[in-house]
Amino acid sequence: MSDIYDDESFFNAYSQMARSKDGLKAAGEWHQLKKLFPDFTGKRVLDLGCGYGWHCRYAADHGAREVVGIDASVKMIQKAKSMANQDQIHYQVLDMMAVNELAGRFDVVISSLAIHYIEDYSGLVQLIKSKLNSGGRLIISVEHPIFTAQGNEEWILGNDGQRKYWPVDRYFDESSRETVFLGHSVKKYHRTLMTYLNTLLNAGFRLNQVIEPTPTDKMLAESSDMRDELRRPMMLIISATLD
Repeated sequence: MSDIYDDESFFNAYSQMARSKDGLKAAGEWHQLKKLFPDFTGKRVLDLGCGYGWHCRYAADHGAREVVGIDASVKMIQKAKSMANQDQIHYQVLDMMAVNELAGRFDVVISSLAIHYIEDYSGLVQLIKSKLNSGGRLIISVEHPIFTAQGNEEWILGNDGQRKYWPVDRYFDESSRETVFLGHSVKKYHRTLMTYLNTLLNAGFRLNQVIEPTPTDKMLAESSDMRDELRRPMMLIISATLD
C-alpha cells in the first residue's frame, strides 16, 4: 500500500472516516463481503493490507487459530496493534509484494481495498498462490474498474450542480491513475474486470463468487446520496479457491 498512509495529515483525515471510526458496520460493502468468508474455525488467515485490522479481529473472533495482518504503513500497523485484544493475531509492517518472507502457508487470504495500490497484480497473485494451501480461499475487494477507469473518481456535474453522469474513459489502458482522496494526491492502478478475473483463473484459482456491492435498503433510506451508488459500481469483490 502507498506510504501516503504514513503522512500525518492524510492519516489523520483517514482516521475520521466512518469506516475508520465505526469499523465493519460502517463499511458499505460489509453486508455482502462477510457472506463470502469461509468458516474460520481452526484456520490460519492472512490479511494483505490489513489497515486497522478489522478483518483480522473478525477472523479471530470467529475461530481462526492464527491471523497474520500485514501492511506497508507503519501508522496502520501501530493502530491495529493498539486495537488488538486476541493473542492469535500477529501484525507486521510488510509490503504485500514481500509476502514470501512470511513463514508457512495459509488457509485463507483476505485483502480489502488494498490491491489497487499494487502495480504488479499478476506477480501478487502468484505470490498469494505460493502462500495458500491447496483448497485455500482468497477473498479480495478492490475499487471497481468502472470506478477507476477515467482516473479522477468524480461525477460529472451539470450546470445545476447535480450529478449528471459517471465518466468511463481509458478503460483498457491498464496504468496508474492519480486521484485526490482526503485532500491528497494518491496513486492507484487501474485494471480491467477481465484482468482481475482471468489472472486468477490462469493461476489455477476457481471463482466462487463475483459481487458488485450495492447499498442495503436501510442505507438507501438513511441517505439520499446513497441512491447514486446504484448508478455505477464502486467496488468489486471476488472469492476464489485454489484448486
